[in-house]
Amino acid sequence: MAAAAAALRRLGRAGPRAVTGFVAPRRGHRLTPSDDEMYQRTRVTVLQPESPNSAFIEGYSCRGFSISGSVVVGPCAVLPRAILQWNVGSHRDISPQSLALFRLLEPRIEILVLGTGDRVEQLHPAVLRQMRLCGIAVEVQDTPNACATFNFLTSEKRLTAAGLIPPRGIYTGLPALPAATD
Repeated sequence: MAAAAAALRRLGRAGPRAVTGFVAPRRGHRLTPSDDEMYQRTRVTVLQPESPNSAFIEGYSCRGFSISGSVVVGPCAVLPRAILQWNVGSHRDISPQSLALFRLLEPRIEILVLGTGDRVEQLHPAVLRQMRLCGIAVEVQDTPNACATFNFLTSEKRLTAAGLIPPRGIYTGLPALPAATD
């Protein structure tokens, strides 16, 4: 009897035997529902919430822009934390002097997106060269695409500003602006 018990103990220590070439896998532990990630809860902690001060261009018309809930009439400069009226009438008025505001910002912006109205307009090469020398990339686009590019770059947390001239006859979701009164 003792010999039979010793033989059974040796079989237990030897592990599974090959039966027609198949070896059963040996696991050191078994998964239970509490171990499986499918049953565990995932917890997300936001370390830095979205900045409430970042501007988002919601719409535009031939009269102005809707930016972060505010209506801006006419051309505007959208800065990282402010919206200002921009004193240009058309793309011909964009000069080193009209872009000085964007060069003076601290912290320095990486990209300036210029919306020139209904079409992409050529700016004077000296204007673009001066901005490059200041370390600011300039993207010149028609205003609808400039609005989308600004929103995309802002959502990517890039230091971006925009100079926008309203297009002449396009409407995309801007609430009706009040009529001018004399």
